[in-house]
Formats: sequence, C-alpha cells, structure tokens
Amino acid sequence: MSGPDYSHERAAILGGARFVAGVDEVGRGPLAGPVTAAAVILDVTRIPEGLNDSKVLNARKRALLTEALMECCDWSVAHATVEEIDSMNILRASHLAMCRALAGLRQRPCIALIDGNMLPRDLDMPGQAIVKGDALSLSIAAASILAKTWRDRIMVDLAQQHPGYGWEDNAGYPTAAHRQALLDLGVTPYHRRSFAPVHNILCKPQIASS
Repeated sequence: MSGPDYSHERAAILGGARFVAGVDEVGRGPLAGPVTAAAVILDVTRIPEGLNDSKVLNARKRALLTEALMECCDWSVAHATVEEIDSMNILRASHLAMCRALAGLRQRPCIALIDGNMLPRDLDMPGQAIVKGDALSLSIAAASILAKTWRDRIMVDLAQQHPGYGWEDNAGYPTAAHRQALLDLGVTPYHRRSFAPVHNILCKPQIASS
C-alpha cells in the first residue's frame, strides 16, 4: 500500500508557489484537552524517510520523526483551548488552531494544503482542502505527526494533574474507562462542557433538583 507523496506540493510549486505548507489537526473527538494543529513546510532536499499518516505509525516512530522534522523543516504547532472549543464549536476551534499554526511559521506560505474537505473561513492565504490528505501529501503527513506527538505529550502532562481518567493512554478520547471516571470523579476544568457525555453529567444535579 503506497503512502503519501510530494505530488500536491510539486503541482503547487509548478503553479508558482515558493513555500507550500501542509496543515493537519488532531483532537476533534476527545472529551478533554485542547485541539492541536501543526503546519509544516518541508525542505524537499531533506524530507525524513518514513513520513506517513500519524494514525498508521506507532508512538516510537512518531517520536523519531518529530525530532527529525523539528531539525530539518519550517514547522509550527498551535492549539485551541477547551474554552474556545466550547464557545465556538469543535470545527471552528480546529480551524482556529490551523490558522494559528500557519501564522507561527517562519516563512509565509504561498498556499496551505489543508487536511479535510473544508478550508478555515479565516484562512488569510490561498488554500487547498485535501480529503484524507495525511495519507496523500507528505507535508500534511508531517503536520499530522507533529500535531499528534505534541497533543499526546500535553495529555500526559495533564494526566499527572488529574489522575484517574487515563489521559496518558486515551489522550482524552471517550473510552469506556474515561466515561466511567467521569461518573466516579467528576468533570475537570479540561473537559469539554459542550460535548454530550460531559454536558449530561453537569446537567444531572439540575435535573434531580427540578
């Protein structure tokens, strides 16, 4: 099975683009923690071997590729907070994190290759949405690796502050153990109150007292 390649980037460069950024996010589905995005402009002469969609790589391979990418490309990682997720919805918060990641690059991209089927409405540069882009574009695959590695590290740190939810293993996703911990331990400041499993727990005392 073939992995991502540089064809989308090459087409953009042939069309006149000097800097092409790949952008991806991770963390739309969890009940807790930020949504994290990364933007990457690869140096075509120094592309690390083994780049692929972060979901098909194990943690050790992602960590090694993260170190390599941080040394040989222009990269940026950014987040949208739990408060922003709850106030604007997860899609808009994901797009906010993407725009922040792009703004953090040293070089302004001529075009952003965005994973998914929709461009952020506040994107201030030309963009191309690519469905399953992390499996098709090397730049987006690189962004997916950085975003996942950084977000996983954040959730491990938060797990030390709020033990019992298993965030060091589930990264805030709604596993059975995480859902049970919500019932047993309650809601933390890092839980997304707009997500139904969390919202329903917060509403229970109001329902009982009405």
